[in-house]
Amino acid sequence: MKHKITVITVDDHDLVRRGLKVSLETFDDIEHLAEAEDGRTAILLCQQYQPDVMLLDLILSDSINGLTVIERVKKVSPHTAIVALTNFKDDELVNGAIKAGAIGYLLKNVLIDDLAQAIRAAYRGDPILSPEAARVLMQRDKTQMDYQLTPRELEILQYLVAGDTNPEIAERLTISRSTVKNHVSKILTKLNAGSRTEAVSLALRTGLVENDDLRQP
Repeated sequence: MKHKITVITVDDHDLVRRGLKVSLETFDDIEHLAEAEDGRTAILLCQQYQPDVMLLDLILSDSINGLTVIERVKKVSPHTAIVALTNFKDDELVNGAIKAGAIGYLLKNVLIDDLAQAIRAAYRGDPILSPEAARVLMQRDKTQMDYQLTPRELEILQYLVAGDTNPEIAERLTISRSTVKNHVSKILTKLNAGSRTEAVSLALRTGLVENDDLRQP
């Protein structure tokens, strides 16, 4: 049986949660596991169900804000891809969500078919950004263009963009896995990226790595 992408939705408005549940259940490859109205419940549900994807409103009614939820969910369910789904597009929230570990940022005016495609992309590990969020990140990146990556770090960044794991990169470059790990750590630091996903997204947006640079196996 084909694997269904498991999803948890988090929003403090009951109408939004119900609408998402009904809409997502129309797709054969997506399974809506559970819903939460606050951050604490969201963290517990992710720990319990280990969903593939979580759709998260960043402005919740309890004391735990959306950015904190992202950080805590990444600890209790590391493989869960988190997509911020919110009405707000201010710089602080967009930058904060990606920095905390979200793989995507969408506004609630997204069409349901586009949301389903975003869920599939997040499950594959592909970053998803609304045009508004992308503009915020591009504006931020304009002030951080001189990253001073070494030729070796740029080479490894190219492999990260191509989706290679550390062991695969080590084999390609004939270096140890620990050396690759150290290089990746330095790349994240220089790019001020909180995750490999953020580093890849930034590399593509700023032109540090072009599609033509990607090496074939």
